[in-house]
Amino acid sequence: MRPHVELIDEQDLLWHTAELPHGRGEARQRNLSYDEENGAASLKVEFLTDWTIPGGLHAAQTEWYVLDGKIDIGGRILGEGGYWCAPLGVRTPRISVAAGTSILLFREYADWGFTPDSNADDQMATEGLVVRDVNAMEWYDVIDPVNGSPMDFNRGGTPVPGLFIKLLYRDPVTGFYTRLIKAKPGWREHPLAHHPVYEEAYCLEGEFDYNFGRMKRGQYFFRPAGVRHGDFTAGEEAGCTWILRCDGDLVDWYTENARVEMKGTPLNWGEGFPGTEPPVHIQPVRSRSTGTWLDPGYQ
Repeated sequence: MRPHVELIDEQDLLWHTAELPHGRGEARQRNLSYDEENGAASLKVEFLTDWTIPGGLHAAQTEWYVLDGKIDIGGRILGEGGYWCAPLGVRTPRISVAAGTSILLFREYADWGFTPDSNADDQMATEGLVVRDVNAMEWYDVIDPVNGSPMDFNRGGTPVPGLFIKLLYRDPVTGFYTRLIKAKPGWREHPLAHHPVYEEAYCLEGEFDYNFGRMKRGQYFFRPAGVRHGDFTAGEEAGCTWILRCDGDLVDWYTENARVEMKGTPLNWGEGFPGTEPPVHIQPVRSRSTGTWLDPGYQ
């Protein structure tokens, strides 16, 4: 099982040699989250040189989302916003990647195992492969899950004002899905929520505040089922857009009037409290590589 990761900036993660067997070229990865039992993972991958891999079969359900650069998958060219998914048992054709390209790579149910297969360049052999140009897709209003299915836009229900999605992939059996979500500037949802499925997201642009802090571009969370979160407020200027995945249909269980109360006796607060010392002010540091949290040059 993957651990709870909330909230992490990908710039604070180390680079590792990319887990891409049978690929030719040089690539590196940052591990956003990692299941040490079965090798499932969510990764930021950067291709340092031109890179190719023959057609074949991945051990895991595998998804790529192009952050920038260019890839060629079976003759189809994808740039920023390009996406493909090979569900379990679906082969992928030959893939070529231009140097400098960066992607989000998601593995589900298994590790990096890959078996080359010369038949995978045949279109019939790759039936079930999902390839999308996200920029050519339309945004749809999110449907209130209390009154209608959030995954079915034809069943009616009540739209959630200011929240929109692009559905990239959904398993019709398990409900597993990957989608983009966009919140308009200032969008707000105040109750705490939790779900019977895991939820993970990577922020693509904008920002929003919630009970775990402020999420900005390049930041990520992986939240196991049952973790309460919420009181969302999207940024006033650009709102927020993120790619979000769940291992089943998302059901929102809300908690209204949530309250956390902490009490205690003041200690070491400085003058005015007998027997205490003046407080020592320490500037927090994000990491040795990026400097302090409040560094105005940090992006």
